[in-house]
Amino acid sequence: MNDWQRKSPLDWETYVNKLVKVVAVEKHEHEGWVLTVDPVSATIVLATFPENEKGSIYFIMGHAVQEVEILREGDSDMEQRLARLAAPEESQAYSPEELEKRRKALKTWLETNHIPVGEQGELGRTLSVAGVLTIDPPYGPEQCSSANEIILSRVQGLLQGYLDKEH
Repeated sequence: MNDWQRKSPLDWETYVNKLVKVVAVEKHEHEGWVLTVDPVSATIVLATFPENEKGSIYFIMGHAVQEVEILREGDSDMEQRLARLAAPEESQAYSPEELEKRRKALKTWLETNHIPVGEQGELGRTLSVAGVLTIDPPYGPEQCSSANEIILSRVQGLLQGYLDKEH
């Protein structure tokens, strides 16, 4: 176990939202903004923002970390940029009212097409299709979840077709 792995989650938290230089095994150096540190493996998740690109995420395994040096503190703009990198784009784009409108429209469309649909969860925000598939906000194909691959694929295809017609 190296020094980095011996640190506690509270120690690692002090590196979040800061620009760091990480020296890993074989003297490989990585520079980027710390998005988070995995508390189990001590793996560092670094974000970089090359010019004219959205941003890239790199993982440096905890066992490979030899040294971490803080180069610069992050300001509130960088914190927001890092948060956007970690959050799904769709969920940021919709207000609670818009999400409710999307949920109702999708539920109505599913019912119109004789697909059994219900609501589940504390606030009824998750749609349940035939009891074997769920659709979470913002109700796109990526938010579908099912253990049955065939149903998952078919419903995602239907949903994509529905969304393509709507826009």
